Amino acid sequence: MHILVACEESGVVCAAFRARGHLAWSVDLQPTSGPLPAYHIQGDALDHLAQAPDGHAWDMMLAFPSCQYLAVAGNRWNHNPLDRHLPEADRRPHPRFPDRKAKRLAAVAFVKRLWAADIPKVCIENPGRSRLSTLWQPPMQQIHPYYWGTPVQKKTGLWLRGLPELEHGTWVKPEMYTYAKKNKGVKKCESMWYYKTLSLPKAERSKARSKTFPCIAEAMAAQWG
Repeated sequence: MHILVACEESGVVCAAFRARGHLAWSVDLQPTSGPLPAYHIQGDALDHLAQAPDGHAWDMMLAFPSCQYLAVAGNRWNHNPLDRHLPEADRRPHPRFPDRKAKRLAAVAFVKRLWAADIPKVCIENPGRSRLSTLWQPPMQQIHPYYWGTPVQKKTGLWLRGLPELEHGTWVKPEMYTYAKKNKGVKKCESMWYYKTLSLPKAERSKARSKTFPCIAEAMAAQWG
């Protein structure tokens, strides 16, 4: 099959499908850090929806759009903190990020354009708690890496068209860590993987959290390929 892996810098999913003999290419605004740079296109995924580099139509698209403006975790930056008591529609923009609402709506519009592509099989991935659920539609499936043997809790939503839900593999117990937040004394329980990323510089932290776990890429390639 000809497979477009949209918005993937890591090349993990592209490599998983290539390993099974499929003609997969990743596309991202950034250069790839993955193992197959020859099959990475640096550019806007929307410009490559019509056909593969060899001229064939795509059979499948797996898209991993940025969650920067879609993740529920960033809600506190959408509105003025003084307006918390008001209905969401009446709240003023955050003084530090006055254009964040417009960027969030643009991110939703980008996802909708991917979804509308003339490609028979489509999967769009985003955090399990995403504004896509309220501003567009809820995901068809929620998964974690620990469903396939990697002890990480990372709730991930899958929006599926023309594809079945992924079947689970061998479950393992996720590794968790409880700690007190700095200067607040509030205890939090997070996935150990997530906690370790807190020590990374901001740019590296974001990139590390966005990478698809190999066990999920392998499950996609094995079942959808």
